[in-house]
Amino acid sequence: MTTARIALVGDRSPHVVSHTRIPPLLEALAVRDGLVLDAYWIPTEDAAREGAVAGFDAVWVVPGSPYRSEEGAVAAIRHARVHGVPFLGTCAGFQHALLEFARGVCGLPHAAHAENDPGAPDPLIAPLACSLAGHEAVVDVVPGTLAEAVIGSERTVERYFCAYGPSGHLDTLQAHGMRFSGHDEEGAPRIAELPGHPFFLATLFQPELAGDGSHPHPVVRALARAAVEHAVRARGAQPV
Repeated sequence: MTTARIALVGDRSPHVVSHTRIPPLLEALAVRDGLVLDAYWIPTEDAAREGAVAGFDAVWVVPGSPYRSEEGAVAAIRHARVHGVPFLGTCAGFQHALLEFARGVCGLPHAAHAENDPGAPDPLIAPLACSLAGHEAVVDVVPGTLAEAVIGSERTVERYFCAYGPSGHLDTLQAHGMRFSGHDEEGAPRIAELPGHPFFLATLFQPELAGDGSHPHPVVRALARAAVEHAVRARGAQPV
């Protein structure tokens, strides 16, 4: 059985519900699916150091904003994007995945997150008109996308705990290759992916909050499977 190494990038806190949910989810993946992940929590300040997430089979940028280091979260995402490492960003991880792509691919070096830079004149990530903290809402999933293949449906109901979301420059992100593969009922992006990448998925909703924590959400399971496949390719190990 192959063990994959996963970097959980975020400022771990017992007061962030998703952080307390993730360890038992990883245990459930091992028991129920035979997907064994050796998890390392990396604070965002540490993630800012060169090579901080090198050698991992997956990177999950977890919720819990504002991050202590926006730079660290963005650096971890850039590593995963550039090096083809399976990536999942949830809630703030989704927001910072858009930031990284805007800055690193779209030529928007000053793309800003209003939570971190409230004075930014044209933030990429801005306060939502209605906060989604503690809400459930429908997500319509685009057929033929990674998101649809992972979730297995063109409509799902997901849990949120966020007050910020994408605002401007979305056409620019799409023109440079980002695909918004899930939307709320008003058409606002809720899932993003990068076609051509082995596994790059970001959700504004928090799949780690689904259910009672004993049955990993399909998005979390898909990341685990991609991480194990990466470990097999990288180290020549036998697959599960």
